[in-house]
Amino acid sequence: MATDIARIKAALLTQHIETPSWAYGNSGTRFKVFARPGVPRTPQEKIADAAQVHRYTGIAPSVALHIPWDRVDDYGALAAYAAGHGLRIGAINANVFQDDDYMLGSVTNPDPAVRRKALDHLLECVDIMDATGSRDLKLWFADGTNYPGQDDVRARQDRLAEALAAVYGRLGGDQRMLLEYKLFEPAFYTTDVPDWGTAYAHCLKLGPKAQVVVDTGHHAPGTNIEFIVALLLREGRLGGFDFNSRFYADDDLMVGAADPFQLFRIMHEVVRGGGLDPAAGVAFMLDQCHNVEPKIPGQIRSVLNVQQATVKALLVDADALRAAQQSGDVLGANAVLMDAYDTDVRPLLADLRAEMGLDPDPMAAYAASGYAEKIETERVGGAQAGWGA
Repeated sequence: MATDIARIKAALLTQHIETPSWAYGNSGTRFKVFARPGVPRTPQEKIADAAQVHRYTGIAPSVALHIPWDRVDDYGALAAYAAGHGLRIGAINANVFQDDDYMLGSVTNPDPAVRRKALDHLLECVDIMDATGSRDLKLWFADGTNYPGQDDVRARQDRLAEALAAVYGRLGGDQRMLLEYKLFEPAFYTTDVPDWGTAYAHCLKLGPKAQVVVDTGHHAPGTNIEFIVALLLREGRLGGFDFNSRFYADDDLMVGAADPFQLFRIMHEVVRGGGLDPAAGVAFMLDQCHNVEPKIPGQIRSVLNVQQATVKALLVDADALRAAQQSGDVLGANAVLMDAYDTDVRPLLADLRAEMGLDPDPMAAYAASGYAEKIETERVGGAQAGWGA
C-alpha cells in the first residue's frame, strides 16, 4: 500500500487544472446576472484572482483567456504579469457568438462577409497565442439553425471545414486547435458541431494538431460521457476537458456538484487510457460561471473535486479489475470500482498538500486569508467584468 500511495502522489503532482478567466467575473443566466463585490474589472485582476486558486491548491498554474473579453493592448505584457503571479496563460478562447452579425452563424453564415469577419477573429486569436506562448486555441461555435429549411445543412459543414482548415494552416508547430461541441443552445433545430462525432470527423480530416474538447455539460441527458472519453483517448484525439456540472442542460455549475460518480467514472477512463500522463497532452480545464457562489472559492472547490475524483480513479486496483473482467465476474468487477469510489481520499490529499508546503484545507485557508475582504475594499469603481464584458 505504501508503494501505491507513493505512486498516486507522484501522479497527482503532474496534474494541472486550468481555470477560466470568465469564471472570476459576474455571471448567471439569461434572466439575471447578480453583481458581487470585489469582482475583477480588468484581465489583470482576473489573473490575480486565478493566482489565489493556485496558491491554495498548488495545481492550477494556468488561466484561460477569452477574446475579446480579455483583450489588452500588449499580450506579451499580460503574459509577463501572469508569470509574476506564478501563472502562465493557457488556452485562448475565441468568441464568434456575441456580435449581431453572427445571428445566423459565424464561420457557417451564408454571408461571405460575416464568415470573413469570423475567420479574421480566429486568426487574431492565433496571433495572441504567439504573443502569450499559449499552446491551445479553443473553438466553440454557436452556429446552427432554429427551423427546418432555414439553411443548407451540408453547405454549413462545408463552410465550417473551410474555416477550420484556414485556422489549422496558421497554427505554429507547437500549437494545436481544440474543437468543442454542444448538443444545442443557442441553436435549437441543428447545431453545426453538436456532438463528439462531428468534432472528431473534422479533426480527423485536419490533422494531428486538431483535437476534441469534451465539455461535461454539453450532452443529452443520460449520455455515457466516459465512453466518449475512452474512445477519443484510444484514437489519440482527446485534447482536453471543460469540466462543470449539469442537472438539466448546460448548467455550468461547480464540477462534481451534480454527479460526482460520473466525474469518477470519467477520470477512471482517463487513468485507464493514459490521459493523466503529461505526454498525452490532455488539458484539464474548468468552464463554470454561475450566479450564486463566490467566484474564487467556487473555483477552488471545483479544482478539489477534480483532484479527489482523480485520486479515486488512481486507487482502482487495475489487476483485480482486469482479472474480474476476464473471468466474467460482473459483480466482482463492479465492486473493484466501487471500493475505490467509496474510499475517503481527503486524508491522503491533506498529507500531499502538507508535503507541498500548502495548507491541508485550501477552502479554509483562503477564507482566512483576508483576500476576499481586501478586493471588496479595493475594487470600487470602474466596470466589473462579466459575461459579455
